[in-house]
Order: sequence, then C-alpha cells, then structure tokens
Amino acid sequence: MMRWVLGLVMMVAVSACASNRDLDEAPVPLGDFQLVHNIVVAENAQRGPLSRPATEDELTTAVKSAMAERFGRYAGASRYHFGISVEGYVLAQPGIPLVLAPKSALILNVTVWDDAAGGKLNDEPEQITVLETFGTAPIIGTGYTMTAEEQLKELSQNAAKAVERFLVRQSREEGWFTPDPAALATPTDSDADASAEEPAAL
Repeated sequence: MMRWVLGLVMMVAVSACASNRDLDEAPVPLGDFQLVHNIVVAENAQRGPLSRPATEDELTTAVKSAMAERFGRYAGASRYHFGISVEGYVLAQPGIPLVLAPKSALILNVTVWDDAAGGKLNDEPEQITVLETFGTAPIIGTGYTMTAEEQLKELSQNAAKAVERFLVRQSREEGWFTPDPAALATPTDSDADASAEEPAAL
C-alpha cells in the first residue's frame, strides 16, 4: 500500500475550513516574495483506492491554477519559483455504506527555488497532504455532492493554502524571503564615484 495512504488515514478525522475564503483579503505577509515560475507535474501521480479517475492534465491544471490564484497576489521584488509534483490523489466516489463514505485527498511534493541564488530553498521536497473541506456534508462526503472536477478544484485550493502556511513557517523560522540589507542600502557618494569610474578602468 502506498506510504501516503497511512497519512491519509491518520488525518481523516481532522476538520478543515474552506481555504479560499481569504482570497479577497490582504495576503498573509511573506516578506519580499514574488512567484514567477509555477511548475506542476503529475506523471507519477498514483490514484488512490476507490478514487474517480483524473488525467495528468486535469491534475496539473487544477493545482497550477490554485497556486497562481493564491500566490499571484504577492508582488515582492525577489523572484521565486515552485516545483510541484502531484504524488497521489483520491477523488471520492459515493460510499457504501453511507457512514463509510470515502474522503477526497491530494498529496503534493513542493520545492521552492530562489531565482537570485540559483538554487533550492528546501533541499528535500516538502510533502503536503490535504483532505476535502468538511462542514457542508461531513457524513456523506463529497462523492455524493460534487463532481470529480469540483473535488479536484477544492483540493487544489486547500493545497495552495497549505503551501502558504508552509512558506509562512519557513519565513519565520528559517528567514526565507527576507530582503538582503546590503541590497536595500542607499548608495553613498563614494560608491557612486567608484561606480562612475569603472567603465574607464575596463
């Protein structure tokens, strides 16, 4: 059985709120951050047990759209890129019996690239696991109330919110997206004179 299924079982009782309700509000502070390349692949995505099918294109399009929707609101001067791999998914079908209705889930591996440094911020991908949003029909599950496309859109929005929480944590604990004080310093007169003399010395 796939490793991520164990994590799904452990999380199945956790409630979640709709993750796109805050998109009309000011973005959570992330420092000097701008998302430039938003790359999503899904060639190795594994379809979980009792899941409706989804094509590679459907998976990548939904996740890429949700990331762009959430992170396109940031307009910092420093450029960063996402490398995201869809590892697995479950798009729940109607369950039998009713109380055992399966829950939808999405698993991603996320790597963040620093454009200026030309390298990864996290050497090992961060694995993000999200479930469908509970609250509207927690007993019957979305297999009864949503199409596969609607399930995937909601899961992708939940994943984008989870990635945002990961970035906020890394910014706070590891200093990600903190502007370089040297780059923000105002040039002095001597710096300007030295810069003006450089072409003549070449």
